[in-house]
Amino acid sequence: MFSNILIYFVVIPVIMLAGLGLCRNIKQIRAVAVAGSTALLALSVYVLVEYLAIRATGNNDPMLFTGSWSWFAPLHINLAVGVDGISIAMLILSSFIVFAGSFASWTIQQPKEFFLWLILLSTGVFGFFISVDLFTMFMFYEVALIPMYLLIGVWGSGRKNYSAMKLTLMLMGGSAFLMLGLIGIYYHSAPEGSQLTWNILEIAAYDAIPHGWQQFLFPMTFVGFGVLGAMFPFHTWSPDGHASAPTAVSMLHAGVLMKLGGYGCFRVAIYLMPFAAKELSFIFLILTGISVVYGAFCACVKTDLKYINAYSSVSHCGLVLFAILMLNSTAMTGAIMQMLSHGLMTALFFALIGMIYGRTHTREITQMGGMMQIMPYLSVCYVIAGMASLGLPGLSGFVAEMTIFVGSFKAGMAEYLAGAGSLKLVFTIIACCSIVITAVYILRVVGKLLFGPVYDDHHRTLTDATWWERLSTVTLILCVAAIGCFPNFFNNLINTTFTPEIFRVLGM
Repeated sequence: MFSNILIYFVVIPVIMLAGLGLCRNIKQIRAVAVAGSTALLALSVYVLVEYLAIRATGNNDPMLFTGSWSWFAPLHINLAVGVDGISIAMLILSSFIVFAGSFASWTIQQPKEFFLWLILLSTGVFGFFISVDLFTMFMFYEVALIPMYLLIGVWGSGRKNYSAMKLTLMLMGGSAFLMLGLIGIYYHSAPEGSQLTWNILEIAAYDAIPHGWQQFLFPMTFVGFGVLGAMFPFHTWSPDGHASAPTAVSMLHAGVLMKLGGYGCFRVAIYLMPFAAKELSFIFLILTGISVVYGAFCACVKTDLKYINAYSSVSHCGLVLFAILMLNSTAMTGAIMQMLSHGLMTALFFALIGMIYGRTHTREITQMGGMMQIMPYLSVCYVIAGMASLGLPGLSGFVAEMTIFVGSFKAGMAEYLAGAGSLKLVFTIIACCSIVITAVYILRVVGKLLFGPVYDDHHRTLTDATWWERLSTVTLILCVAAIGCFPNFFNNLINTTFTPEIFRVLGM
């Protein structure tokens, strides 16, 4: 089993868990966390290099590094793994955020228990992105969700018990819908007389799910994953959860965990049930379009830094699902780039908010001011994160959002010219307006928080970033700039996923 390189994305976190169990002091705990996160980062880069080398030889298989080992034969459950361009992008994103989060949690209380649960969450995330077996994917999905309750309930702040319970109940409710949808897919996965399968590639090749069942199962799976993607009206767990979560948990939660929703919607709901995706996409297009604008407006009226960033995440993650529903390769490429962009910049935002809160003991922008004079490094980093969020050229947000809007206008005009209505075109224009709203709340926060007179004289005694905080933030800023400055590399990586097989299944 260990001959497949992808298995090590699960093996390394398991070794980290064992190592933490043997640790006796804070230095050993930090060493295990940093060594493990560095190993995961190096592994993801190695897999990326090997993946590109194989694709360069002309290999157009839907998935590379595939492997399958029987787990529970009576139900045909296998530990099946494989990656394509989208999976690789998500693994890279996850490894960078786990690496940065390890340093952002340098001074956490009860570090052994905290890192145990955080690494368990990471295990679920990495396992989810490498799985091509629906049952195994769902298992890792649950492994990623369960630790959130304790991480927020124990190490959180504010109304942490309420937020942890609300998050758990809403995500478990989404999981119930998702489980029913996946079981339905399994029992219609193959033609009559053939062996049923959980394998995504085999289900797509069979294309045996009846159209009537697709229309019944598609809403279940899309809503199931959409709850985690903060789709309106199932988004309310996200702001409360983010507001109470500790820094590293917010980074991993918004940066990676919410991406499981968009990834699952594409990989399972749309890829396996393309007929229903075309027939029912207008319903979810309306809901995701509302998410984009509603989240941005809510961010405008909040004064708590975490709530502002949380509602911003609702808007940006809504844009991911919105683009996926356009069902063309340009918009879908933009959706994946938006997942990368949002994951990095929101992790940077939450890291900076945690660092500022650790010094000022407040997240209210009405109680802060003149931070550029006091903490110039953290302030400049916050400006960079803000500029990426509002789509400044040269940073990741611009590339991702422009690709989404170009693809969405293309899909909307094609629908309009074909006489099929103008719903996509109208909602694309509405979604574009979110850029202006984003600029309003980002510039408002930057102006109030960083400039003007110092609100509290006590703040003048505060210190700027430490070396571990600088390492965490620089890592994320370099990634945000890399996507903005070298978009073709990421575009080409993602487009290796859109093979002729994908186009055939989606009818594009």
